[in-house]
Amino acid sequence: MPEGDVLRRTATRLDDALAGRVLVRAELRWPSAAGVDLMGRTVLGTRPYGKHLFTRFDDGRTLHTHLRMDGMWRVAATGTPRAAGRATEIRAVLATDRWTALGRLLGMLDVVPTRDERRLIDHLGPDVLADELDLDEILRRWRAQGATPAAEVLLDQRVAAGLGTIFCAESLFALRLWPWTPADQVEDPARLYVVARRLMQRSVLSGRPDSRVHGRLRRPCTRCGTPIAVAPARRPPMERPVFYCPRCQARPGAA
Repeated sequence: MPEGDVLRRTATRLDDALAGRVLVRAELRWPSAAGVDLMGRTVLGTRPYGKHLFTRFDDGRTLHTHLRMDGMWRVAATGTPRAAGRATEIRAVLATDRWTALGRLLGMLDVVPTRDERRLIDHLGPDVLADELDLDEILRRWRAQGATPAAEVLLDQRVAAGLGTIFCAESLFALRLWPWTPADQVEDPARLYVVARRLMQRSVLSGRPDSRVHGRLRRPCTRCGTPIAVAPARRPPMERPVFYCPRCQARPGAA
């Protein structure tokens, strides 16, 4: 599933193409929004929050989208074959006279009054990539998780929004933490989020995450050479396994 860094880059791409411009074509191929008319509206901009995107218009409405596992937004020059958007997996088309944004395989789409955006994300924790990281609130939510494994807490969007399996694994690896360390035994959880934020910011700028452990199953650890393993998912919110080094991130007390 795309993580907060991808959403930041996507929002920037949409802003570059659409912000400040009038829509000459608008199609929302979603049952609950099929009758919504955005033609002629000026796009004010797109703002990310965690794994959510909010595209705002000058009439006080917002298009809310979520990429889920396979979704993406792509931009093509208006009038070109790539901008036609005829494929069945296209869920949304927003076009100006110059650029067309195509929402492919979006996992969530609705249109709400801009003033009501917050109710869609009220259940989420602070955005890890917000201009100012609200560590106090994140730590308050972390402490409420008790002995829940650290990896599960990092993936829980109700604690902090935007982290997924990549940056969960990379931040745990950076601090040599066993993924199943109980949250209430992690000495400095604030540092975990600061590290995750720094890694994600680097990915926003570079265009891709710098993976030292994620996706490297059975390949040698970049620190010690031990084959990378995975911590199996046990229950939601851990929908996917977390990669780790059995030596660098050994279970506390293990021989």
